[in-house]
Amino acid sequence: MADEEAPRPLPDRPPRPLIVHWVIDAAVAFLLTVIVALFLGASLVVVAVAAAVAGVFLAPWTRSLEARGLARRRERTDGTSTADHQ
Repeated sequence: MADEEAPRPLPDRPPRPLIVHWVIDAAVAFLLTVIVALFLGASLVVVAVAAAVAGVFLAPWTRSLEARGLARRRERTDGTSTADHQ
């Protein structure tokens, strides 16, 4: 692919807020466990509370993963832009 045809790099941005990670992590934990938990006899309320608690513990970890990924993307963008100018 020629340089003119290369896609624009994504804009730099900070990681999403911790509350966003908590909501998404809780929703994923809920969806991953709801069917098995219902087969085992757990109520939806218990599964939802457990998913919310799991989201509290997972949110800082997933936010740090996002921050590292954004930093790597920033480094790649900086690395290619300096190589293009030389």
